[in-house]
Amino acid sequence: MTLRFVGIDPNTGGGGSPTVWVEEESADLVLQGAEAEALLKAMVGGTEWVPGHAAGIPAHETVIRIPVRMASILRKACDVAEQRAGLR
Repeated sequence: MTLRFVGIDPNTGGGGSPTVWVEEESADLVLQGAEAEALLKAMVGGTEWVPGHAAGIPAHETVIRIPVRMASILRKACDVAEQRAGLR
């Protein structure tokens, strides 16, 4: 597995920070961010966002929070992922 670094929260203080990579083989986005607080996880997990799709957060998934100041980094990561996957 090879990760291509795309960007890190520009307000990082040198510790753990929201970060974005693209996994080279699958072109998947890989995100590191603050785990969502209990109230947000309850909102996400308790709502049927798509009719007929089960509500809840599966044990193998989590909800993370990425700051809006990273929007341009996420756009760049999407571009890199689409290029890697041959969609562009």
